[in-house]
Amino acid sequence: MAAKRSVISIILYENSAWSFLELAHLGTDSLGAPLWKMLVPGHWDGLRPAMPSLLLLFVAALLSSWAQLLTDANSWWSLALNPVQRPEMFIIGAQPVCSQLPGLSPGQRKLCQLYQEHMSYIGEGAKTGIRECQHQFRQRRWNCSTVDNLSVFGRVMQIGSRETAFTYAVSAAGVVNAISRACREGELSTCGCSRAARPKDLPRDWLWGGCGDNVEYGYRFAKEFVDAREREKNFAKGSEEQGRALMNLQNNEAGRRAVYKMADVSCKCHGVSGSCSLKTCWLQLAEFRKVGDRLKEKYDSAAAMRITRQGKLELTNSRFNQPSPEDLVYVDPSPDYCLRNETTGSLGTQGRLCNKTSEGTDGCELMCCGRGYDRFKSVQVERCHCRFHWCCFVRCKKCTEIVDQYVCK
Repeated sequence: MAAKRSVISIILYENSAWSFLELAHLGTDSLGAPLWKMLVPGHWDGLRPAMPSLLLLFVAALLSSWAQLLTDANSWWSLALNPVQRPEMFIIGAQPVCSQLPGLSPGQRKLCQLYQEHMSYIGEGAKTGIRECQHQFRQRRWNCSTVDNLSVFGRVMQIGSRETAFTYAVSAAGVVNAISRACREGELSTCGCSRAARPKDLPRDWLWGGCGDNVEYGYRFAKEFVDAREREKNFAKGSEEQGRALMNLQNNEAGRRAVYKMADVSCKCHGVSGSCSLKTCWLQLAEFRKVGDRLKEKYDSAAAMRITRQGKLELTNSRFNQPSPEDLVYVDPSPDYCLRNETTGSLGTQGRLCNKTSEGTDGCELMCCGRGYDRFKSVQVERCHCRFHWCCFVRCKKCTEIVDQYVCK
């Protein structure tokens, strides 16, 4: 199905006469630049098609700003929602893969052209980050819900809140995780097994040389790709836009460092009858759930920041400690996630399941924001009365249970 075109109608007052023009946004070229086409539908209620004038320069500037907003609303996170085909799957003469991927900034599109085989793993990393975000916030008013557009999370990401900080961090961490493992598995031509130095505390008779996750390469590539969107912008020093860009860069780095710092030594025993007389060790990434848990802790202790006239982030409350590169920061208070709000992008909590007996964030009092809740009966089917049969399978029965569930009004 063909994508819908965005059309802007502009009415001008020039030389004591009204005129109009329409321009259609056709998408972007291979470098990410917006493509426009002028439409001249003819006279419209006495109006005439607009002629070139100085006013059109203003219109061009307006369209440029609108196109920038359209581009900024998109994100490389959309690679998680649209599976990326690997380069070898494209036939000769087909459109290059990078020109088909939505949400990339010009800098990211250039990196895509240089490292096309990496893109499917960036998509996997984004998907890993989104799943982890949804797990960590599953019992909160904001539950990291995705929406059906190129921004993935919707307008709520335009606010520099704690939740946005966590999303940027966990997404960047997902890319490090995916690229590092792809290197180890031999899926990328530009990297291989980890070349990390032998740990000094490793016993002398243990071998260091297994094929480890290449977290060094994963960290470097993720830094180049994920940060490209922020670094290619040129905002006025001390502006709110610059503050938001610095916030994003800080949180991207915190996510990457969480993966890098949590990678640890893994070993395998060798010897007769499991004697473990010899061990081979290598560097291995931590389970991503542990990375998510660590970033969630950083979310809880995130630092409120503001941009200075010198173009640097500083604490809004100087009594707190300065955040390290491993900490999350935010520049805006979180919106009210209780009610649906099209302006902020909040989806609200109406219809969300809650726990009547809990006093935590998943409890009906907090989740429903005092609006009350409805009860309904639900039939749950579970495996029960399982027995092991020789040899070798387990046979279970199916048990049904009617339980009470509660949803917010």
